[in-house]
Amino acid sequence: MEMSDKTARQLYEGVKANPARASFGFGKKAALINIDVQKAYTRTDLFKTAYENDPDQIKYINEVSELVRANGWPVIWTYVAYVESGEDAGVWGTRTDTPDSLQNIKYGSDRSEFDDRADIKDSDIIMDKKMPSPFFETNLQSLLVYHQIDTLLVTGGSTSGCVRAMGVDSLSRGYRTTIVEECVADKHESYHFANLTDLLLKYCDVEPVDTVKDWLRSQS
Repeated sequence: MEMSDKTARQLYEGVKANPARASFGFGKKAALINIDVQKAYTRTDLFKTAYENDPDQIKYINEVSELVRANGWPVIWTYVAYVESGEDAGVWGTRTDTPDSLQNIKYGSDRSEFDDRADIKDSDIIMDKKMPSPFFETNLQSLLVYHQIDTLLVTGGSTSGCVRAMGVDSLSRGYRTTIVEECVADKHESYHFANLTDLLLKYCDVEPVDTVKDWLRSQS
C-alpha cells in the first residue's frame, strides 16, 4: 500500500512501531497541562462542536492529575472564554457568522464551563487563555520556571489545535514534552492521528497513559 493510500491512523501506528527518532524521555520534574477540558469540546451530548476519541479520556486525565499531585507537582487546567463583544479574541472575534466556533465561547456560558467529570482540586491552577497555545500571553512560563519544571505532560484538545500549539511552543522553550495518547482528542480521527504523527516525528513524545502513570508512580 502506498503511503498516500494509508489512513491517518495507520500512518500513526506505523511511526509508533518504527520511530524515526529517539524519544526525548522524561526529565526530573513534570507539570501537567490539561488543555480546555470544557463542555464546548467534551460534551458530545450537548454541543455539536464537542468531540471524543477515547470514551475514557477524562477518567484518564483525572488519574494522571492525581499522580502528578501526589508528587507535589503542578496540575494546570486551561480554558478559553471571551467577552460578549469578542474583541479580546482579536481577529478571531470578527467571525460572528460562526456561532459554534472557539471565539464565540463567552464568559458565563455553558460552553465555557469545565466538564463536570473533570476532578479539579483547590490546589490546581486554573489558567484563562485566549489563543491556541497555553504559553501565549499567560503566566505559564514563569510558573514553570518557579517550579523548576523540565518536563510537560499534555492532555485535552484539540490535537490539531491547542495541543499541537502547545507541543511546538513547549519544544521551542526547551521542555521535554509528552502527549498522553488516550487523553487528547479531535473532531475527526484523521485530524487527530495526522497531528499525533507530526508531533511524534518532530516535537514531542506520545506515550500511552499507562506508561505515563508508571513513570509518575516511580517518582513518588
